[in-house]
Amino acid sequence: MAASFPTGRGQPRFDGRGWVNLRTLVAIRWLAVIGQAATLLFVHVSLDYPLPLVTALLVVGASAAVNIVATLQRPVQTRLTDRDVAAYLAFDVFQLSGLLFLTGGLENPFAVLILAPVTVSATILSRPTTIGLCLFTLLAIAVLVFFRWPLPWPAPGLVLPPTYRFGVAAALALATVFIAAYTWQVTAEARRLTDALAATQMALAREQQLSAVGALAAAAAHELGSPLGTIAVVARELSRELPADGPWREDLDLLESQVARCRDILAELAQRPERTSPFDGIPLSLLVDLAAAPHRSPHIAFEIGREALGDAPEPMVPERPELRHGLGNLLQNAFQFADSEVHATVGWDGSETWIVVRDDGPGFRPEVLARIGEPYVSGRERPGGSMGLGIFIAETLLARTGATMAVENAADGGAEVTIRWQRDRLEGQQPPRA
Repeated sequence: MAASFPTGRGQPRFDGRGWVNLRTLVAIRWLAVIGQAATLLFVHVSLDYPLPLVTALLVVGASAAVNIVATLQRPVQTRLTDRDVAAYLAFDVFQLSGLLFLTGGLENPFAVLILAPVTVSATILSRPTTIGLCLFTLLAIAVLVFFRWPLPWPAPGLVLPPTYRFGVAAALALATVFIAAYTWQVTAEARRLTDALAATQMALAREQQLSAVGALAAAAAHELGSPLGTIAVVARELSRELPADGPWREDLDLLESQVARCRDILAELAQRPERTSPFDGIPLSLLVDLAAAPHRSPHIAFEIGREALGDAPEPMVPERPELRHGLGNLLQNAFQFADSEVHATVGWDGSETWIVVRDDGPGFRPEVLARIGEPYVSGRERPGGSMGLGIFIAETLLARTGATMAVENAADGGAEVTIRWQRDRLEGQQPPRA
């Protein structure tokens, strides 16, 4: 996946490295060499067609020679550049065109194989390279309409009208353009989704690492507490034994002050698992407050409201990385586009829990509301632009906790995001879904 990176416009950007290594192209070409040679021998020997066998086998041998040279020049694990793969595929078009020229041109039923290199290019190469290979393939098809050695049909022979050849050429040309465009577009969408999912996994991994660091700090605080207590006891004993004006009094006072400082630090670390442990519940409103803290702005007012329906208490939820980071992404988006205020409402009843995040910004453009949640879709404009991954990452992470999410524009202006859970699912200790 190193061959493309997400850009602000949502299109894969190639950095010069292809998506295949040399071994893949060499293996495919060896299959083509074997298939071409076997077909020529079968038609010439079994069907008794007098083909220019030696010349045709030399054309097949040229493909084998390219394979051998490529293997000797560089390791088969080499990941080829966009230009290298294009050169190999262009040679395949040229070689197959030469073979078709010797065996009837477009009257040969195997002429459809000329589409194969273009299909491969559309799958793994950049759009300009694919367009160039399409043009080269169209040129080859046009040449084969007029120049070819006719197939030696058995008596009384078969003469196809020029209209048929032009029809086959038109069909192959249209198929070349359509397959290349369709395959490239579908593959580009797959690349974009893969890149976006990779960004989501990286964000979640970062949150999990932070949680692991918090757990490690708690363990260190617990393990260091006993020896530090022993040091404090010994220091107090020495303090009582040594005279107040002794030469070691100053050092002993320093030791006691540093012990006290260490105990304060350990006490602070010991409190962190209460907030970060995925097994301890905290009020949902507190989780929203913690998720918003890194993104607050002095210019934007932030308020958390509570909406209880019935007598059920406020949900106590585990502070899982998916929850905190997913809510954090939504709140960051709200702070980024708000004009002066962001409001989060935490609501619950006996069976459901919900969070509504509103801002007083410009809201989402109507034409992109239907696509909100897809990767690289940004529905609001601000200086500096947006990659359009925030809501996608938030929805992906929150879905792992059982949430459903709705995005719309509020009736009085601004954006409104609603997240809903089944209460027992949110408060439970179920592992995240894959």
